[in-house]
Amino acid sequence: MERAHDASKLDCHLDERKLSSSSLEGKDPMPSDFWDHLKEQLSAVPPDFSCALELLKEIKEILLSLLLPRQSRLRNEIEEALDMDFLHQQADRGDLNVSYLSKYILNMMVLLCAPVRDEAVQRLESISDPVRLLRGIFQVLGQMKMDMVNYTIQSLQPQLQEHSIQFERAQFQERLNKEPTLLNHTTKWLTQAATQLIAPSACCSDTLDSSSSAGPSPSDVAVPEPLSPAMVLSQGFLNLLTWDPENEEFPETLVADRTRLQELESQQNQLTILASVLLVASSFSGSVLFSSPQFVDKLKRITKSLVEDFNSRSVPEEVMQIVSDQVTQEIHQSLKTMGLAALSSENTVSLVGQLQNIAKKENCVRSVIAQRIHLFLKCCFVLGVQRSLLDLPGGLTLIEAELAELGQKFVSLTHHNQQVFAPYYTEILKTLISPAQTLTTKVGSL
Repeated sequence: MERAHDASKLDCHLDERKLSSSSLEGKDPMPSDFWDHLKEQLSAVPPDFSCALELLKEIKEILLSLLLPRQSRLRNEIEEALDMDFLHQQADRGDLNVSYLSKYILNMMVLLCAPVRDEAVQRLESISDPVRLLRGIFQVLGQMKMDMVNYTIQSLQPQLQEHSIQFERAQFQERLNKEPTLLNHTTKWLTQAATQLIAPSACCSDTLDSSSSAGPSPSDVAVPEPLSPAMVLSQGFLNLLTWDPENEEFPETLVADRTRLQELESQQNQLTILASVLLVASSFSGSVLFSSPQFVDKLKRITKSLVEDFNSRSVPEEVMQIVSDQVTQEIHQSLKTMGLAALSSENTVSLVGQLQNIAKKENCVRSVIAQRIHLFLKCCFVLGVQRSLLDLPGGLTLIEAELAELGQKFVSLTHHNQQVFAPYYTEILKTLISPAQTLTTKVGSL
């Protein structure tokens, strides 16, 4: 079940590993000794073609692996042009034309490569040295092979996803048949989420009642938004990003995703600290510095490298002490470089103090940023990542790219989980939400 679950996540990894025209540039699958030896063999009198033949054999196999089943004509052409028995006979006679074969291979690469590889193949056409050319061909073919793997996985993704959903659900149902209480923690998790959504309305009513002996008028009381499966599930999923590690009542339907959720929690916490630091720093250094992309990027790099240890260190104050020192130093240096007025001693002390206070969970800036990231993720769950990025809350615009990555991972994980366990969530939510609401918004359609 876990293997099927991991396979269903391949689409996330594809986004992170998409190959660009230079993604493997400089990566040589063969050791340099091999190419030195090949050069010696081809330069010998008479030439020795043993290494060249082995290389041509491997190149032929790669070319054939790039073909689709329907490309039988090209398959036959490659088999004929790179017939290894015939090439061995030419080598034995000493008239194996390596340059001619290299040109043929290049022409075939032009036909088979993805558009992203066109430039790399064109560069090879200008190489006259036979060994350098073969080395370049082998490198680019390696990239083309990875392109084909990438394409194959993408084309299989819908079937793989559907199979994973059905398989995971069947496996869970089999366990549920043996353990009727298997959904107890899941039920408690969703119940707590629903209670959290209802509780704020109750608190507001209590406040209004205590402040007026006559009681509030109907127009003064905000009508609470009716609960929906989407609201409860989004609240439940967000609660998992602040889960108490000592709480062993983790929802059964998300056990396979627990490690991923912990990684998302760590990433969310780091972004909270990063955005808090940037917000405090911008309030002291002014708009001129923060209108410079180079300055912002450098400040982000400095902070990111330091807050990576924030979750693991027992003393967050130590981390923020280093962050405050380096950020303040960078601001001073940048102001000086740009010919702007330096921070006064009083402002410097205040800046350092506010940055160090971010170490405290109850810090005002940190709390506000955490709430806004929480709201962003809730919007991602309901509206999708791209729409949520269109109207980012204040203080988050400088980490837009990082938020997009976090939101995409969160949506991918929760969407797959919903697809697998929709029938179980629907049954549980029927007891928490009025029947009319449950019928109008099915869990599986979110």
